[in-house]
Amino acid sequence: MMDLEREKGITIKMQPVRMDFRDYILNLIDTPGHVDFSYEVSRSLAAVEGVILLVDATKGIQAQTIANLELARKQNLVIIPVVNKIDLPDIKSEERKEEIANLLNVPKNEVFAISAKLGTNVKELLEVIIKKIPPPKGDSEKPLRALIFDSKYDPYKGIIAYIRVVDGRLSLSDRIYLTQAKTEGEAKEVGYFKPELKSTNDLKAGEIGYVSTGIKEPGKIKVGDTITKALNVKSQTSNIEPLPGYQEPKPMVFLSVYPEKSDDFELLKEALEKLRLNDAALTFKPELKESLGRGFQCGFLGLLHVEIVTERLKREFGLDLVLSTPSVIYKVIIQDGRELLIHTPVDWPDPVEIKESQELWVKLQIFTPTNYLGALLEFLEIIESKHVRTDYLDSEKVELIYEVPLREIITKNFYDSLKSISQGFASMNYEILDWRVVNLVKLDVLILDRKEEAFSKIVSEKEVYKEGKKIVEKLKEVLPSQLFSVPLQAVIGGKIIARETIRAKRRDVIAPLYGGDYTRKRKLLERQKKGKEKLKGKGRIKIPPKTFLEVFKTG
Repeated sequence: MMDLEREKGITIKMQPVRMDFRDYILNLIDTPGHVDFSYEVSRSLAAVEGVILLVDATKGIQAQTIANLELARKQNLVIIPVVNKIDLPDIKSEERKEEIANLLNVPKNEVFAISAKLGTNVKELLEVIIKKIPPPKGDSEKPLRALIFDSKYDPYKGIIAYIRVVDGRLSLSDRIYLTQAKTEGEAKEVGYFKPELKSTNDLKAGEIGYVSTGIKEPGKIKVGDTITKALNVKSQTSNIEPLPGYQEPKPMVFLSVYPEKSDDFELLKEALEKLRLNDAALTFKPELKESLGRGFQCGFLGLLHVEIVTERLKREFGLDLVLSTPSVIYKVIIQDGRELLIHTPVDWPDPVEIKESQELWVKLQIFTPTNYLGALLEFLEIIESKHVRTDYLDSEKVELIYEVPLREIITKNFYDSLKSISQGFASMNYEILDWRVVNLVKLDVLILDRKEEAFSKIVSEKEVYKEGKKIVEKLKEVLPSQLFSVPLQAVIGGKIIARETIRAKRRDVIAPLYGGDYTRKRKLLERQKKGKEKLKGKGRIKIPPKTFLEVFKTG
């Protein structure tokens, strides 16, 4: 339902829908597949009794198929395997069914083959869903308990909470109470998804729907909170036990977001608060940098998550943004034994205090057609990685398992490189393993002998010279020329490891002279030189936002 989803051809936001089939009501939630949106999947799974594991017949089992299957198994949900797109020519649907049957350890005849486009076998699938997936538990006569699994902001209705009613009944105009936020509201509208919002008089146990809370402050509604009736809380006649909710997601990628116009700071704050309602994995806190003004340090689950959030800020709120280079989380143990979590280079302690630095490693799982295997293995040799195993699933598909620093996946656009090498056919998933020791240093950039914190980076000691050279070369290319020469230096501690100089703009001061003694010309040139030196001593470079964008784009 989002423009971005239609443009990219992927699901970004979970989408609930209520479907009437014969005498039954089916509450369905469509979920994303990409690893960056796994939190959307886990929230959806907590609101349902079963899953349809949908596999594209053209691509077969993907890395995210395995990851999301594991999430469903942990919730002990009924799993119905389905192969889609059998209407396309040259599809080996029988082979695909066999692949899935082997993965789930079920008979091949239990795997459905459908065409969602033409409706082939869809009715039969719905019959099996009704037969195999149990109806929701819950009692409509008990006090109300509803789980918030998503929310969004509406300027007229306030915050709209997407809910699964576990017990009781929620009716229009009921006074509601949020148990975590300890906030009261009013059910100004209740309804369900068709998939657009359709109002009704009430929602009862087992149903998925929405409630317009009338609450306008975004910080008061949290995903995983329990809604009950205010009357139940005040009377204290029944002890309402909140629902378990969700484990908070841990952001893995951090970057700073600044408005291009400093006056837009409040608008950016409001936009992030509203997006957070719709994206529980997004975190942010204010920060101030001399060169960029006021902004926010934001946490994300991955680079695609970064791309989607920043694009939504631009489109939905009309903001022009300056973004810093993405950085992963690091751990530093200082001399007194304390552990510090480092989100951005600003947090990096003095090198003399550091006893040990650590980074996160991940288990990387790649599924690829065999004809791209050679190119992918070469690519994985270039980056820092440790091969675990290679499994040939059949004559056409291979599974690669590697252990890789999270830094290699996040800061080097690993996903884009993988898709480019495999022409879009390979897929990947990763899960966090543990912290491992690594030699890290903070790379600073001096412009005109002044440290520009916005360009600082945390890099591996092995790559520091390459990274230093890359950033000063890029700055030389994108920084505007001044009336005096500008030295650009990459520095570790007090040691300069790379340098470039932007030459001064030159005005031809001797052009008006015609003939005469050369000493006159030399005097003018000397005076010009002294003037430039004086200007350089007093000068201060104002770095335009466009420069930050250009540098951060290259990482």
